[in-house]
Amino acid sequence: MIDGLSAELLARFQFAFTVSFHIVFPAFSIGLASFLAVLNGLWLWTGNHTYRALFDYWKTIFAVAFGMGVVSGLVMSYQFGTNWSVFADRTGPVLGPLMAYEVLSAFFLEAGFLGIMLFGRDRVGPGLHMFATFMVALGTLLSATWILSVNSWMQTPVGFGMNDVGQFVPEDWWAIVFNPSFPYRLVHMVLAAFLTTAFVVGGVGAWHMLRGDNGAPTRKMFSMAMWMAVVVTPVQIFAGDQHGLNTLEHQPVKIMAMEGHFHSYEEGAPLILFGWPNEAEKRVDYAISIPKLSSLILKHDLNAPLAGLDTVADEDEPPIAIVFWSFRIMVGIGFAMLTVGLWSLFSRWRGTLYDSRWLHRAVWMLSPAGFLAVLAGWVTTEVGRQPFTVYGLMRTSESLSPIAAPAVATSLIAFIVVYFFVFGAGTFYILRLMRDRPAQQHDEQREETLHAGPIRTAGATHAARKDKAMSKTAEGSAS
Repeated sequence: MIDGLSAELLARFQFAFTVSFHIVFPAFSIGLASFLAVLNGLWLWTGNHTYRALFDYWKTIFAVAFGMGVVSGLVMSYQFGTNWSVFADRTGPVLGPLMAYEVLSAFFLEAGFLGIMLFGRDRVGPGLHMFATFMVALGTLLSATWILSVNSWMQTPVGFGMNDVGQFVPEDWWAIVFNPSFPYRLVHMVLAAFLTTAFVVGGVGAWHMLRGDNGAPTRKMFSMAMWMAVVVTPVQIFAGDQHGLNTLEHQPVKIMAMEGHFHSYEEGAPLILFGWPNEAEKRVDYAISIPKLSSLILKHDLNAPLAGLDTVADEDEPPIAIVFWSFRIMVGIGFAMLTVGLWSLFSRWRGTLYDSRWLHRAVWMLSPAGFLAVLAGWVTTEVGRQPFTVYGLMRTSESLSPIAAPAVATSLIAFIVVYFFVFGAGTFYILRLMRDRPAQQHDEQREETLHAGPIRTAGATHAARKDKAMSKTAEGSAS
């Protein structure tokens, strides 16, 4: 114990700190990998050199973000062995293979084709380069699939048995992988990654337009990002609603904390928009609420009863205030994104999408909002699962390694210092890359590309280089 901070609390804070740093990079790289695949495909399909210029611009940013995501992810497995060894031992037979599949299938796929995507266009030809780009995008999605399967099983554990030493052992792998919350969590996270990337791309485009750059690449990236905001945000809100209904079925206590329902409602629970959860007095102070709306949202019935935290033992409750506010931050950002998306659609209809400076300012200000929403969503999910690591079956207090608080505090301080220097420098470099305008590259090939098409042009260029190399070889042999 250090000044009231136990080893468990410090270990939880350390894991929260490192995973929060880590999640922002996959959230960005998942969406950006798919964006690069779309850009490359559109260039090959249309011959519009603007798509090629945007691909070359964003691929460098993707490479840096991907690298930082890999490095920050390594710390997760390190902490399982140091701070959470009991959890690792008891859940290892179930979670170990799933995490190994993520490395063997997803990470190897990403890493194997990343070099071709970044440097191989002129070496392997446009077809194989497009295939490599698609494989990188697929790898990021597969990685998210396996990791979310792991996390979802911890939220809704099924398909297992217990052996003589208290370990969770697999009995039905299909049930484990496709556990009840997995489909909802996967869709919600992937859509969040797409929106995160869309608002970063849109924010960069808006920033350049505010600085007077109205070139084709800048306009195109802004337009594509706003289309993504218009289309995906409503889908994400619907997916979040379905995820909430699934959570109500399998983790009702988490929903009680999210809604701030300290007491049960026999007929029509209110939707508390804002307030201050008072856990000591078991109420929400200064509450601003809409009568019966929570019952309508969660049960699709204005008069449906909803159970409250008064039906749960105090030791089984999560930290109410954290879950209550993180949920509202996530939802608030989602509706802000929807508002800006609809605003952009209206501006597009009026023909002022590239001239509305207030819209550009709003998009620029929301460019980091996706990261905040992702972090708030993960806080809601993980803190709402407390006090369990495996929901309802294994408590967090039972998962900790036999380690002293000073040792955890020392490693926590080391992580904070190293992370802020290393990842701060990486983030600064990404921002420097974004500051440069997406220049039109390869001007000497543009006219030929527009007439011949990118695939034929690239093939001709590759053939010409091959003929030139063979000619030099022949000359060397003759001499």
